[in-house]
Amino acid sequence: MSDRKISTRIRPAGPSVPKGHSLGDFPNYQDATALVDKLIAGELPPGSISIIGHDPVLVERVRSRLGYGKVALSGLITGFWMGLIFALLIGAGIEVNPEGGITYLPQQFFSVLVVAGGLGMLFQVIRFSASKTKRSFISSQMPVATRYEVVVPEAQAIQARKILGISHSAE
Repeated sequence: MSDRKISTRIRPAGPSVPKGHSLGDFPNYQDATALVDKLIAGELPPGSISIIGHDPVLVERVRSRLGYGKVALSGLITGFWMGLIFALLIGAGIEVNPEGGITYLPQQFFSVLVVAGGLGMLFQVIRFSASKTKRSFISSQMPVATRYEVVVPEAQAIQARKILGISHSAE
């Protein structure tokens, strides 16, 4: 039997914050990405550049008002699509005669769509009315950092500073 050496090197349990030389702090993400674009254009390896967001906050942006009209329209559209799927699955509006002929009755197909749309609208309006946390707006949430730092490994710090035109005495 051959002796296999077991690796004693411990791997990190998960992602870690990159360490290295900071090339700048920026108040928004766009400024940080502009610096990264300059570094990549200057032939710095992209895999060595990191943007680190500090002090994350949750920002909720209000997109529009929410009332019974929007809720009803949303329910109508959802009900219509559910009705369309149901009507296609059960073959609503298609009859097969005893002789083997097929007859198409579009009024049956469309009646399934209308009833499903109405039920969807009714369900959404009732659900909105019964909601305990009735909000009058639609919003979306996203995490945002208060500042962004561009970091490169110490081995590439000199090359990055040359690309950006930063002298060593500027520290």
